[in-house]
Amino acid sequence: MVEEKDQTMMEHLEELRRVLIISLLATVVMAGVCWFFSDRIMEIILKPVLATGNKMHYIGILEALMTKIKLSFFLGFLAALPVVLWQFWAFIMPALRKMEKVYFTLFVIVSYVFFIAGILFAFYTVFSVGVKFLLHFGGEELLPMLTISNYVSFAMMFILPFGIVFELPLAVFLLAQLGIINYEWMVKKRKMAILISVVTGAVMVPSPDIITPLMMAAPMYLMFEIGASIVKLVEWLKKRKAKRQAQAEALEKIAEESNVTAREEEK
Repeated sequence: MVEEKDQTMMEHLEELRRVLIISLLATVVMAGVCWFFSDRIMEIILKPVLATGNKMHYIGILEALMTKIKLSFFLGFLAALPVVLWQFWAFIMPALRKMEKVYFTLFVIVSYVFFIAGILFAFYTVFSVGVKFLLHFGGEELLPMLTISNYVSFAMMFILPFGIVFELPLAVFLLAQLGIINYEWMVKKRKMAILISVVTGAVMVPSPDIITPLMMAAPMYLMFEIGASIVKLVEWLKKRKAKRQAQAEALEKIAEESNVTAREEEK
């Protein structure tokens, strides 16, 4: 029996190893594919800076090449994320029941859509506006010397957390469905949510100014409020379902009592 358990554990570890290898290979392959599109993506990322009339520089021989490689792997990770999620889904699928498999599949798909939506939202709204806004602080007397490596790293560090933050409504929905949280609890935690949003914004987007972290904190708190609305909707749907079930049970009970009465009258 011990040998069977050890063998089962070894099989699970071997399966997990296979999942990690496939996920890594998928990321590397997609990074290679994204290499051919990295110049076009680089142009898009540089637009907020170039639109202000500034230019980008690099100060090391390998800086431009390493930045392009770094961007390719970042894009490759985003492109390979469905494969990675699918591999982990397949890893835990045998332990799920039929309906759980359906719900988990929907969860994987929706979470990926939300993640990409958060990244796109961050870049085309907060990041673009934030870069233009921050460059104005230098005034006409100071000339910004922006290096390509630091700028791309800042862009990735800035927009990636938004993808994670956009998962908050989905996580809140699942917790509300499980009955772990409710709307009243969400209302009581509003002040705490503001504090956590500001602190998280400062940690995830480190910057000497206060404006940049607040640009991260504001959407994060907005996601909290959206999550609270989702919890309220889930509770309303649960109450409505419970009310319908109660009515159905009452009608069923009345029907049973009517049948019993009819039988007694026949006797």
